[in-house]
Amino acid sequence: MAEEMIVCPACRALNRVPASRLGDAPRCGKCGQPLFAGRPVAADAALFDKLVSKGSLPVLVDFWAPWCGPCRAMAPAFEAAARALEPHVRLAKVDTEVEQALGARFSIRSIPTLALFRDGREVARQAGAMNERAIIDWTRRALGAG
Repeated sequence: MAEEMIVCPACRALNRVPASRLGDAPRCGKCGQPLFAGRPVAADAALFDKLVSKGSLPVLVDFWAPWCGPCRAMAPAFEAAARALEPHVRLAKVDTEVEQALGARFSIRSIPTLALFRDGREVARQAGAMNERAIIDWTRRALGAG
């Protein structure tokens, strides 16, 4: 049976979840919190690294900043996209003001920038604000899922 390794956004524990049970509202085996909440996870550098390198799900990251108007305008669309893409894609937000080293590591030159990671590496990137449908469609195309 295929399994996914899911990082708990609350306690950061790694959870083994059968792929067939992802849609059954799985909870963390360590802290009991839901593994998916239907919204993006606010990620610092340590959580980002764990999601991308230890978790088996693709991770869609919104690199943003609080002062950025287009970032704030896109936030509701990104949140709605999380409800549509979870539990098969983990969505995360990285505040580039707080996590400047992470932004520099990935050469984020403009915000908002969406970056899609799979198997520990970046597979697609898109700069500029998008609506919910565009985020979902772009992500699925980049993952080869239509």
